[in-house]
Parts: sequence; C-alpha cells; structure tokens
Amino acid sequence: MANPRPVGPDTTIGFVGLGVMGGGMAACLLRKGWRLQVFARKAGARRAFVEAGAVAADSPAALGRGCALVFLSLPDAAAVEAVLFGPDGLAGTLAPGSIVVDTSTIAPTSAREFGRRLQESGVWLLDAPVSGGQQGAEAGTLGCMVGGPVEAVAACREVMDSFCKTITHVGALGAGQAVKACNQVAVAGALLGVADAFALARAEGVDLAVMREVLMGGSARSFSLEKHGPRIIASEFRPGFRAALMRKDLRLALDAARAADAVLPTAALAEQLLDALCEGGRADWDWSAAALEVQRRSGMSIPASPEPD
Repeated sequence: MANPRPVGPDTTIGFVGLGVMGGGMAACLLRKGWRLQVFARKAGARRAFVEAGAVAADSPAALGRGCALVFLSLPDAAAVEAVLFGPDGLAGTLAPGSIVVDTSTIAPTSAREFGRRLQESGVWLLDAPVSGGQQGAEAGTLGCMVGGPVEAVAACREVMDSFCKTITHVGALGAGQAVKACNQVAVAGALLGVADAFALARAEGVDLAVMREVLMGGSARSFSLEKHGPRIIASEFRPGFRAALMRKDLRLALDAARAADAVLPTAALAEQLLDALCEGGRADWDWSAAALEVQRRSGMSIPASPEPD
C-alpha cells in the first residue's frame, strides 16, 4: 500500500456532492483558500461553486485524475458505491496513495467493504461522518468522527479543519460510522423527550413558549429544546435535516444493533414516528416535525405548516 500522498497548499482538493451539507463544507474549503474541483449531478449546483473559484469536473472519474484528496457527501451507500466504482467512478482514476474521505452516513459494514475495494488500487479510505447540521457545515463548525488508518487521518487533518471544529479519530475503518449511529440515536432520544413535553403542555393548556422558557432554565435544557423547540412552537419545518435522511440514519443504527444482538427501544420508536411522517407526505420536512406525530397520536390537531422549500 502506497503511503498517503502529501497534501499542501498546491494540492487540488476534490469534492463530490454539493447538497445541504456538502455545499457548506465545499464553501468552507474555498473560503480557506484551497484549490477545489467539484462534481455534482445538477449543473446548477456546480455553477455556483465555479463562480466562487472552483473548477467543475464532468464526472467523478475526471475529478479523480487531478486530485490527491477527495471528499464525498452523498445520501446513502448506493450513491457512494456508484461514485467510487461506477462506470465513471473515482476508483479507476485516483492515483495510488490518494485519499477518499467519505463524510456521508452509511453502514459501518459498507465503509469497510468500500475501503477493501479501494485498497486494491492503493487508495486510502476514511469514513468521516459529521455532526452539526446545515448551520455547522456553512459555518465550518462541524464535529467529525473519523475511522481509518492514523497516517491517512494525519495527512488530511489540516484540510478538514476548514469545515470542522473538532476532528476525533475514533478507531479503525467503520468506527466513524458506528459513532455517528450512536450520535443519531442519542439526538433522536433527546427530541422524543422534547416532543412529549410539548404534547403534555398542549394537553394541559399551558403556553408552549412559556413552558420552553422554564425548561431552558433548568436541568431539562438541551440542544433539541433550544434549537427544535421554536420550530415546534411555530410549526416551521423547513429543513434543516430532512426527515427521510434521519429515518435512513436510524434504520442504519437499528440494523447494526440487530446484528450485534442489541436492543434500542427509543431509536425504534423514533424510527416509527419518522416513518409515519415520511409516509404522510412530509419526508422533505425537517425531522423535528416528528413532534407533530407525537401530538397526532395524542388526538391533537396538527397545526398547519407551510411547504418546505
């Protein structure tokens, strides 16, 4: 296996996937002065980055020819596999010693399998899912949990500092995805507690804003109460992080738990609520709208909400 290619100021960085998260991360790289080449299926997404100073590639393969380090931000394992190993995939053009950093959320088993296949070409893979949402991606304050060889992590840490506040090497390839699954399980549980509190306040006729203010001053204070509480009060669910993606993440966590003979009752309930939300035509709403499903199951009317952008 070739040593990781050195990454410096003259290195061209590749970025594939310019959606809500990837677009924010790629913009951070440009602001920090890195030379950037991008690929996205939608020409409009590429155009905005070209105008900001990036170079657009016609395919992942074309991008791979000129980049020693490539980041991926894609919706699922099928998309990652297509970008890496499809007919115009990166694997056929990346030079030995190149590094792929996958910030997507996929199963640990998928990360390990993709890493094995890339290793056959002398290419390093890091699984590096992120936490912090759209706001964190745009501000460059994401938390990243990285799995993979320590020398590959060291080679790209300076670049990742452009969009991460914290970068934690959590273990071998696949460990990053495992820790991300733990993160999604924990935040889902926190939101369920907040959703229950809002449902109870409504049932008792308590002003929701007053209730939230009281809870924010005590031990119930949480990220979910702080960030998602106002959404629930205003019935404002533009993403954010789409319900369909959170459902996908929780299903990955539940699959991993079943394979390990673990039981995750809170995550299972959150997945059920999100499934009802998605099947009810709200898959593109912010996932915090699961609070509406809690209220619906309590026999409450669901406030009208504008269609998300």
